[in-house]
Amino acid sequence: MASCPNGTPSTLLHLDAQVMGGQRITTVVTKEELTEFMQSTILKRQEFDEVPFYLMDLGVVVSLYNQMISNLPMIHPHYAVKCNPEPALLEALAALGSNFDCASRSEIEAVLLLGVSPDRIIYANPCKPVSHIKYAASVGVNLTTFDSVEELDKIRKWHPKSDLLIRIKPPDDSGAKYPLDSKYGAGHHPQEIMPLLKAAEASGLSVVGVSFHVGSEATNFAAFRGAIAAAKTVFDTAARMSNNKMSVLDIGGGFSFTNSNPKLFQEAASIIKEALQAYFPNELLPGSSLKVISEPGRFFAASAFTLYAQIIGKRVRGELREYWINDGKFGSLAWVTCDEAIAKCTPLPFASSFTTSKGLTRTYNSTVFGPTCDAFDEVFTGHKLPELEVNDWLVFSEMGAYTTACGTNFNGYSTAAIPTYVVRSNQTLLAI
Repeated sequence: MASCPNGTPSTLLHLDAQVMGGQRITTVVTKEELTEFMQSTILKRQEFDEVPFYLMDLGVVVSLYNQMISNLPMIHPHYAVKCNPEPALLEALAALGSNFDCASRSEIEAVLLLGVSPDRIIYANPCKPVSHIKYAASVGVNLTTFDSVEELDKIRKWHPKSDLLIRIKPPDDSGAKYPLDSKYGAGHHPQEIMPLLKAAEASGLSVVGVSFHVGSEATNFAAFRGAIAAAKTVFDTAARMSNNKMSVLDIGGGFSFTNSNPKLFQEAASIIKEALQAYFPNELLPGSSLKVISEPGRFFAASAFTLYAQIIGKRVRGELREYWINDGKFGSLAWVTCDEAIAKCTPLPFASSFTTSKGLTRTYNSTVFGPTCDAFDEVFTGHKLPELEVNDWLVFSEMGAYTTACGTNFNGYSTAAIPTYVVRSNQTLLAI
């Protein structure tokens, strides 16, 4: 698998294969070409079943990767596979030079199947099943995280050659939509860190660095500064205890990129760079042994995927329009709120003929349900939509993060079976 060094601008030339992740790549340059491709795809889908599908844009993936390494050239990204394990996305990121954050045996297997070297994988799960630890040892994945003596005992017994990162709680993750510190992380104070470091030393295990995560969808980027400062105290504690100097800092994830606020990442990157310079100035000098890594997931996945869901049912109740689509809260939209779904949603006429070009289309209060028989399966309500018909489509943008990865098979609707079509645009973010 071809790759480019971190910090080297990447182009679509790295992704010029005709097939990626088992999917044939279609090149689209204009919105008209995209429309033509999608109409053709919809016709093909309707020929044999009524299922939703995804569009993945390689052009967006490349653009985002370039933004990541341009804004944080001192940090090597390890894509969090849990966010979206789509094979085409994994293959694209591997080709661009990304490493990988895997949290289970199956995720490690998926990355290794691409021909990725095991030394490009961090097993970033502080609590691992023994069978998964044995597998990591057997394939040479030799870097993992821990935050307890009990985890050290398992690693000592089943993978004693693995290097370790001690996972700490960030001092503040209140700005995250999904905080993680209630489940993972040791306190960064010496009274909690020292016993863990002593236990690792007594077990003959090598703790080579510190990891943290400020929470998914972070909005308070000062949390990175506080967490980097906390990591520095752990580095200093370890230095006082032994001659083994830590050499890895894992700043986790929490990055995001959206069409509505594309400057969020630049803001986070600026704070991270300032904090690294403040707390690790000598370690960032040329020739230093410090390696800084990150675990972005949502940043690479969210904007690269668009969901196309077909209207499979309709009910009229006076001025209210109720629609059923073939994906919902037990599928790709499990973690999408009502307001988020509305913001992402664009109607795509196929059976009807409404037009909004002159602003003459009448709209109705509308409710959209998913396909299952559970009343919880409501995508959104109270949103104005034009008159739609069965076999029209709703298009949901920015749907690559924790969508298919979190879906279920409830009621026989298999989220894992939703197909993905791969296109390659030459635009930064190709709007629908």
